[in-house]
Amino acid sequence: MFGFQGGESAEVVARKHGHMKDAQQKWPFLTNFDCSTIKTEGQLCSMVKTRASMSDEQAKQDVGAWMQGRQF
Repeated sequence: MFGFQGGESAEVVARKHGHMKDAQQKWPFLTNFDCSTIKTEGQLCSMVKTRASMSDEQAKQDVGAWMQGRQF
């Protein structure tokens, strides 16, 4: 998701970096390492749920709303 896979264009890398910074602004507990290991929306939901001590449904809603309109 946020992780860089090599061989990606500069545009893709810049977009992922921007999304990572946006996610860290929304959820300040996300570290750069956390973001580099998150590969799916489910993993992001799980981390947000655990770290923010919220319900699974609330985490899915928050992440879904944040992801809307973003291309990864």
